[in-house]
Amino acid sequence: MRTYPHLPVRSAAALFLLAGLTLFFHARPAAAQGDDLEVVLVKPNFYMIAGAGANIGVQIGPDGVVLVDAGSSAKTAQVLAAIKKLTDEPIRYIINTGPDADHVGGNEAISKAGRTIIPLADTLSVDLGIRMTSGGAAPVLAAEGVLLRMSAPTGQKSPYPSEAWPSETFNNKQKAMYMNGEAVVTMHEPAAHSDGDSIVFFRRTDVIAAGDILDTMRFPIIDVAHGGSINGEIDALNHLIELTVPPVPWVWREGGTYVVPGHGRICEQSDVVEYRDMVTILRDIIQDMLKRGMTLEQIKAADPTKPYYQYGSKTGPWTTDMFVEAVYKSLTAKK
Repeated sequence: MRTYPHLPVRSAAALFLLAGLTLFFHARPAAAQGDDLEVVLVKPNFYMIAGAGANIGVQIGPDGVVLVDAGSSAKTAQVLAAIKKLTDEPIRYIINTGPDADHVGGNEAISKAGRTIIPLADTLSVDLGIRMTSGGAAPVLAAEGVLLRMSAPTGQKSPYPSEAWPSETFNNKQKAMYMNGEAVVTMHEPAAHSDGDSIVFFRRTDVIAAGDILDTMRFPIIDVAHGGSINGEIDALNHLIELTVPPVPWVWREGGTYVVPGHGRICEQSDVVEYRDMVTILRDIIQDMLKRGMTLEQIKAADPTKPYYQYGSKTGPWTTDMFVEAVYKSLTAKK
């Protein structure tokens, strides 16, 4: 496990400093074999674990540990070991920002490794207690769409065992709780990456975990088959921008709201604005091509994403063509 400090980049001086730090980190001894996670200090009580699938947010305090996402099932043992190195406090909550396997794969094992806030002995009956506390495990919170994607109608095979499902769900705009001396607000972002997306705002720490609404490594994945849409994605990015505060007027100091993306590096408001602008420009270009009567194949051939090649890929689970096709389908879907 490698532990990296977080350093925002805001000026030419900061760029030189970051270059020096990069050389320093590259010179450090390699992580132990099989331990390929990176733990990044975001704020004094908040960390990001990278390399376990989706980025995992870790809030630590006297009430225990609140996790945002659980990573993939293959990395669960490493994630638990990394958390143990940060604190001896128990895991109290897991909040899922979406239903994808790299976010929820570790739900079952990490939940069982945690501990509910409600003691079983204090409940009205053993049966009620087990249902209220997930058998003593840490509860998993998510928007209702996550539960629908992870479960299945009666008589059909579920993609995940019931122990991995969210034990607490909500279907309104947000779900709030108070943990470790601050409000933790989970906000549903409908029809963005999918129909089950949420962002999680740690208000006092001033950190937002954005899930796959923000992915600094690629174009956003728009899962049209499961309720995602390009306009919902842009709406969610705009909401993120509204919630964040830049480090103005002390732009050379560390400060402002930090955003933990589903994948990639920690961001500030300016980074989210840049990403939102890129997605909006591409949406508008493809929309204009549609108005001119161009087919999907003609749009792909015109390569509207070329100015933003750094987010694209010709291979892998999410290619540039798949992004263009998702935007096309989203814009041509019947209202």
